[in-house]
Amino acid sequence: MTALSPDRIEQWRSAIGRSERRTEILEAQSLRRFALSVGADTAQTPLAHWAFFLPGPTDEEIGPDGHPRKGGFLPDIPLPRRMFAGSSIRFDTPLAIGVEAALIATIADVTHKAGRSGDLVFVEVEKVISQDGAPCVTERQSYVYRGEGTPAAMPIPASKPPAGEQWTPDEVNLFRFSAATFNGHRIHYDKPYATSVEGYPALVIHGPFTAAKLAGLAMRRGPLATFSFRAMAPLFLGQSVFLNSSAQDEVTAIRCDGTPAMTAKVSYR
Repeated sequence: MTALSPDRIEQWRSAIGRSERRTEILEAQSLRRFALSVGADTAQTPLAHWAFFLPGPTDEEIGPDGHPRKGGFLPDIPLPRRMFAGSSIRFDTPLAIGVEAALIATIADVTHKAGRSGDLVFVEVEKVISQDGAPCVTERQSYVYRGEGTPAAMPIPASKPPAGEQWTPDEVNLFRFSAATFNGHRIHYDKPYATSVEGYPALVIHGPFTAAKLAGLAMRRGPLATFSFRAMAPLFLGQSVFLNSSAQDEVTAIRCDGTPAMTAKVSYR
């Protein structure tokens, strides 16, 4: 039985259609820092639009987990854990650096699911970045809110490494990505918090960091038209990730125990 009443769920769903608009000049240094954080060249930066329109909460607006406090643009869902679960991105026109761009973010959907693992609330946000009135990048992001759950165990490496390119980020890589994206979530840099409060066995590798590495792998075959990914299992610092591109239209990040951690569907121009 769900612990969330239908009235509360409908209250959160009333946020559907809410939107906000921001503008900024797309600065070359922001792109450069993001490119460096994912190990790419600025001319071929995967998911480069994530270098811009970063969150800007004040100290008073940050919660104990390092995220912006709940409420505001997103509905105020009281479940304690909030994660970026996936995204679907369409690339229409390359972004022009040094030129003003506009971002319109709209809450597209709020859905509730209840199962043996507890309540899950999914919030879908559509983001459109445009320049000179024409859309350049359209992205639909999915956030999931859930309960605390049970502590996660460190994966046990398989006797034979999975197929794919080996990627083993370290603490500095995680810090640089957090800094380049202004991501304050403590599970990526505060090990005592990650292990004792959120129940992880180690620092957690950012989902968007993994997505950027997969997009970079896919871009070796050509410019991306669409890129859609879904996170399925957490990745932890200290263990290798294997980036696999065996399928023409799919790239996968595989944990050291053989579990797919993220899959992405790709199409090309």
